[in-house]
Parts: sequence; C-alpha cells; structure tokens
Amino acid sequence: MVFDFRLQVFQTVARRLSFTKAAAELFITQPAVTKHIHELENQLKTKLFERNGAKISLTPAGAILLHHAEQIFDIYRNLEFEINSLSQRNSGKLRLGASTTAAQYILPPILAAFHRKFHNVEVTLTTKNTEEIEHALQHKEIDLGVIEGFSKNAAIKYTEFLNDEIVLVANSKNPLAATGVVNAEQLRNIPLLLREPGSGTLEVIAHALKSIGLGLGDLNVEMQLSSSESMKLYILHSDSMAFISVHAVLKELQSKECRIVDVEGLSIDRHFHFTTLHGQQEALPELFMRFALYRRK
Repeated sequence: MVFDFRLQVFQTVARRLSFTKAAAELFITQPAVTKHIHELENQLKTKLFERNGAKISLTPAGAILLHHAEQIFDIYRNLEFEINSLSQRNSGKLRLGASTTAAQYILPPILAAFHRKFHNVEVTLTTKNTEEIEHALQHKEIDLGVIEGFSKNAAIKYTEFLNDEIVLVANSKNPLAATGVVNAEQLRNIPLLLREPGSGTLEVIAHALKSIGLGLGDLNVEMQLSSSESMKLYILHSDSMAFISVHAVLKELQSKECRIVDVEGLSIDRHFHFTTLHGQQEALPELFMRFALYRRK
C-alpha cells in the first residue's frame, strides 16, 4: 500500500510536472511529495525527474515508470468495477446528454455494451451542443452530460473522459490539399466550414488558433453547420475544408475520400468530459461513468 501511494504521488507529479500542483491535488504538503519521490527513487535506485531550478522533467526511467503506473492504476480501476458489478443489481432510468461529436461517434458502442450488461437500466440520450448540455444539466433535464470544450461552470463538476484531436479535413480531390500542409497565411484564404456558436468544438478551435496569431474573424468562413455529418458531406462536394474531430472522419480517411491537411504550428487537442452537478450523488450516473472509463481502452 505504501508503494502504491508513492506510485500515485509519482504519477501526479509526472502528469503535472510540478511538486506544488501535485501536493494541492493530493491534499498533502509539498515536503511530503518530495519525500515520497525521494523514497521511490531510492527504492528503484534511479532518478525519476531531472530538476532544473523550478522546472522538472521526466528522466527515461521516469517515463517508463509513468507508462507502467498508468497501466497499474487502470487495472485497479477495472478490477474494482468488475467486482462491484457482481454484487449490485442496477435498475432505473438514466438521462444522458451529449454534445454532437460524442453522441454520434463515441457513445453508441459504449451504450450498446452498457445495455448488454445492465439491461434493466433504461437509458435516453439527448444530443445538443456543449452550451445546451450544460444548461440542461443545471435545470435537471438530464442526469449526466458528455461535452467538449473549455467551459468551466462553477456549479458543474468535470471528470475527464477521453482524448480527441480536431483536424483540418479536405476532399481528397481538393487541389489545395495536394501538399498535405498549409501555413497560417494560406489558412486565412481557404473557404472553411465551422460549427455553430455555442459548440464546444468551435470554442476549442478559437482557443487553439491564438497560438498561430489568428482569430475566428481572420478566417474565410463559408458556412457554419451544426453537425460533423453535414460538414463531411459538404466538403465531399466542394473545395472547402473543415475543422472536424478525428473520431468523426475515421471511415472517410480509411476509404481515402478525405485527407487531413496539417496547419504549420497548429495542434488542436481536447478532452471530452463527463459533467455532473456538484453535490450530486446518484448511483446510475456514477455507474455509467465508471463503465465508460472501463470500456474506453
């Protein structure tokens, strides 16, 4: 158990690359964090972090340990979930709400597996954009939300679910896509499709564009559409391009109908989050979250 907690301390420091942030997250003092890391390094007889003033980075040994630590904690979570599932009879109604990308491309296989295992739970899924899902949650129209974006509402608890990447996609026959890469200046002139206002995807794109000195107003926006499916069908019949979740275009990339066009200096990574109201302690939303986290691997 002592080794396991030290491993948890190490994992938190490695993810945050900060002893101070790790201490705050684990509710222990910074000297305690330092002590656990030193004891773990002594136990393994190797350095886990390079220290350069206030900054730290993982050593090769630290990177190996982080990889295995994350696998160990995944096993612990999955073991606990499986054991608990054996002793519980779950029934009732679960009202889910999800942003468009999650509802169309991520949740359906998880929902099918959930129904096979917990067939006495009646599940409904409402699809709206991120802003609308948060509104529905606060008005208790849904029990659990799945959203993307940088929204941080003080009334809502956000639990990280899944990583995603938003990519610039073009019809494979689009002459502008031939090189597979464009720069910021070229991006200004490309006719683009974007998601509608209130979309978490649009929010993430706007935030990421700042890194290459652009705002949404600098783009040549041909149209704003409310679903990835509409955007894909549109670009297949035009020379425009669209910023779309990579989860939404996997089939089109495999069939070579579409291709990804890299934008120099731009990387648009995001996380999908579960959303619940602070203080909410209902069994079914917690059950579904644990199941989805178990299935995502």
